[in-house]
Amino acid sequence: MALPHPVPRFTADDYLRWEAEQPKKHEYVRGEAFAMGGASRRHVTISLNVASALDDALDGTPCRAYMADMKVQAAENEAYFYPDVLVTCDPADHRADQFMRAPKLIVEVLSPATAAYDRGDKFAAYRRIASLQDFILIDPDTRRIEHYRRTQANRWELQEIEPEQPLQLQSLDVEIAWQKVFRNVD
Repeated sequence: MALPHPVPRFTADDYLRWEAEQPKKHEYVRGEAFAMGGASRRHVTISLNVASALDDALDGTPCRAYMADMKVQAAENEAYFYPDVLVTCDPADHRADQFMRAPKLIVEVLSPATAAYDRGDKFAAYRRIASLQDFILIDPDTRRIEHYRRTQANRWELQEIEPEQPLQLQSLDVEIAWQKVFRNVD
């Protein structure tokens, strides 16, 4: 009888070196790398709409929006993810080449294959980021926006954004119209 062959685990440093040489993106969680699939047209459109709105709204502030190809360190040496959109106001992040450490906002656009993971284990990892104030989940299929906001008591409060209501991001002093989020999504 054959014994299972253990899969070698990456250290975080191994992953970061390896990932820099890969043609496709991989996320990292506790020693394992996971390939990321391609995104749908609607997924990409929503990500661009949100990043564009944030980029415009943050002009002249110390905060910047990044999208898709920028990693976030969710737990030191434990998890690295590629959120669809993130905002950081940290000067060290603005100089970083491989990953951000202090995002204030993370946006994930859901897909059927990743929705449960994004809401569960990934959000649990993101909650460990001390600087994170807002976590947004956007469902292209139902046109639903879920806004999780960290309270003063360090609890996460959910607000569902109703159609036609703006997404209000108090931590950034930014408001994004619901119509803008879903512009050109048919």
